[in-house]
Amino acid sequence: MQPHVDVLTLAVRDLDASRRFYIDGLKWVPALDVPGEVIFIQIGHGLLLALYDIEKFSAEAGIDEPATVAPMSLGHNVHSVEEVEAVMAQAEALGGTIIAPARTMSWGGCSGCFADPDGFRWEVVFNPGLSVDQDGTVRIGVVDQPDQPDQPK
Repeated sequence: MQPHVDVLTLAVRDLDASRRFYIDGLKWVPALDVPGEVIFIQIGHGLLLALYDIEKFSAEAGIDEPATVAPMSLGHNVHSVEEVEAVMAQAEALGGTIIAPARTMSWGGCSGCFADPDGFRWEVVFNPGLSVDQDGTVRIGVVDQPDQPDQPK
């Protein structure tokens, strides 16, 4: 696993309130806004902030109990499904805990989640709709896929 973070995800209780704060209030520009689910905002060279509905986040990240602190995950984007699987295996071999195994996602990519030995969650993602230009601008869009539930890889 190469040392980099591509996405900082904040699990938010009220996505509309977060939209009013970040988009309407601070005037941050969304790279992608999926109402009721997630807002991606570019916050640096090749770096996104994701504001993600807390219930969807908890289900995806394997969190069963209510959080006592604001939950978050570190996003690590890779170039293929095989790389998602390799990074997940490497993390597990080094003492990480697989929270959600690599699986095909309804949005057209592949995602898995592991926790490091202290419990910090990393989401390893292949997203065919995401690219980073030479100048660091992130391009993110929805990949057209037939309706299908998220399923194990």
